Amino acid sequence: MSPTWRPSAGLEMLKARAYLLGRIREFFAAAGVMEVETPIASRAAASDPALNSLRTRWSGAEAGPQTLYLQTSPELPMKRLLAAGSGPIFQICKVFRDGERGSLHHPEFSLLEWYRPGLGYRALMTEVAELVRHALDRPELAVRRISYRELFRTHLGLDPMHADVATLRQAADGLPGCRDLDLDRDGWLDLLLTHRIEPALARDRLTFVYDYPPSQATLARIRRDAEPVAERFELYLGGMELANGFQELTDPGEQRRRFDADLQARSARGLDRLPLDEAFLTALEAGMPEAAGVALGLDRLLMVATGSTHIDQTLAFPVERA
Repeated sequence: MSPTWRPSAGLEMLKARAYLLGRIREFFAAAGVMEVETPIASRAAASDPALNSLRTRWSGAEAGPQTLYLQTSPELPMKRLLAAGSGPIFQICKVFRDGERGSLHHPEFSLLEWYRPGLGYRALMTEVAELVRHALDRPELAVRRISYRELFRTHLGLDPMHADVATLRQAADGLPGCRDLDLDRDGWLDLLLTHRIEPALARDRLTFVYDYPPSQATLARIRRDAEPVAERFELYLGGMELANGFQELTDPGEQRRRFDADLQARSARGLDRLPLDEAFLTALEAGMPEAAGVALGLDRLLMVATGSTHIDQTLAFPVERA
């Protein structure tokens, strides 16, 4: 093992990261999408009960020291820019999530996020594919699109929109430790997706999974068909989830209801009740344009580009050496 003062990533990896970032900026410059920066630290925190925010203290306030939360995503301030008339925008930034560590997870990681006013989420999938092909210099990459419902039917022979907990638990039988788990429907669906289905997806093509159950809408718009779905997609490549995109929710009342439901879920799990981003909700009330947006993990994309098997191989200094 090398001395802890030395970087985990070698010089060729550092060059590969620089090249990847250059290709991404080149793509957006040609597409007329403006690069922006938004604050990393905020007085508001992510309400999602599945995410834990890292915290810091600011002592320069007249009212005394305040808690600030490091962003888990730049999504909400970027949407405030959309509401202010920014037009199409992208950002390359650091985001932070407490409690995450593993071969594909790090508490600090690099994210590419972009928003396209006037574009639908299906059209955004096309642009995501173009971006990844350009960034990786792999124009030949094939694309597969499959709905969330069809994905489960194909790989597990069940309907994820209607299967009950007992059926989902049975489908997970044989996974290590699954018999000791007490999950809700979405918990079992997520377990089956990550442990049964994802390993079976082709590693050498872009796989877009779209139209998720409404209960997994997060910040996505719900399409009220006979079978309602969340207009959301995820991208898989090289055995990993790379991106998560939405047709963005623009209804301020519905957004507040979802945030309140998140806070109730946090309370039920014994988690802190965190401050909501009221500035974002006010921006929605002022009027955010219809838009599609997506977040893409850059460290994982670099893993694909370099054939790496652990995220630490792509980082100059992982948290243990920071």
